Amino acid sequence: MKKAENIIVGISIGDLNGIGAEVVLKTFEDSRMLELCTPVIFANVKVLSFVKKTFESTAMLHGIDKLDQIITGKINVLNVWRDGVDINFGTNDENVGQHAIKSFVAATEALKNGDVDVLVTAPINKYNIQSEEFKFPGHTDYLNQELEGNALMLMVQDNLRVGLLTDHVPVNEVASHLTPALITQKIETIKKTLIQDFSIPKPKIAVLGLNPHSGDNGVIGKEEENIFKPTLKKLFDKGTLVFGPFPADGFFGSSQYEHYDAIIAAYHDQGLIPFKTLSFGKGVNYTAGLDKVRTSPDHGTAYDIAGKDKADFNSFKEAVYLAIDVFNSRNHYAEMSANPMKVKEKQEERNNR
Repeated sequence: MKKAENIIVGISIGDLNGIGAEVVLKTFEDSRMLELCTPVIFANVKVLSFVKKTFESTAMLHGIDKLDQIITGKINVLNVWRDGVDINFGTNDENVGQHAIKSFVAATEALKNGDVDVLVTAPINKYNIQSEEFKFPGHTDYLNQELEGNALMLMVQDNLRVGLLTDHVPVNEVASHLTPALITQKIETIKKTLIQDFSIPKPKIAVLGLNPHSGDNGVIGKEEENIFKPTLKKLFDKGTLVFGPFPADGFFGSSQYEHYDAIIAAYHDQGLIPFKTLSFGKGVNYTAGLDKVRTSPDHGTAYDIAGKDKADFNSFKEAVYLAIDVFNSRNHYAEMSANPMKVKEKQEERNNR
């Protein structure tokens, strides 16, 4: 297992006209964070020095030109570009968007190559990042192409975990995407994630229905009867503790969610509206299902408060914490899986206490 400070956290800087750089610097002003990990920010040290000066940040930056120059216990800034960037906080700027993608692509490459252990992404503007070279709705879709596995958006805040069957899909197209194969894949991904990334040996998973009242036995839509129920029964019969489909309207208000290790919503707003209502400012977006660890804060660029020293950095800090926790959990799981005798010895040790 790696020592804490030797866990290298790669950070893509996001939209420089938003609050991303501000929350990154505020997170690592606390020197105790450097005892948990070593950050590497993919950007440009001169640009971040400008941001640092703007917010009178006390974060001490260490500029590097190559990843083999990383110094443990420092806030490393890898110079991904040399040209200057005009920062106008709160402004939607295509040039700034392209620099956000330069940062993200370089950080992803470092993650793939093992030069960083985990990736934490600051918020981007999904509109100004588009180009001939980058035609993805956001971070998750690109990571799904570049890394091994099947990506799944999982929103996390303590024991509340909300996953999605469909994420950035227009509402009028959601039903056409819901197939037995998709539902099975997403549930199996969630189950594996809960076991290896969150150390929950027998996870209980709840699934929300698509239609009002979960279809009311077919009166308000047929998806629950024809797709959800048969698929969930097959999975349950094979040993997966999956339950539902539940009517979505009262599921969170009645605190039913507290009885499950994860909840899977049918579409984006069905899951994210209650999640953000319950945990806004502390939630983390975790990309489950991939061979590498990536997290991000649960908010966007927040142009309306950018440059005003008003950004709350707690969600970004929680994203760093979660990335480290998942990295350690995966390593522990891999170690235990590779040495079943160790697992047996630990069990016997506990039994003999």
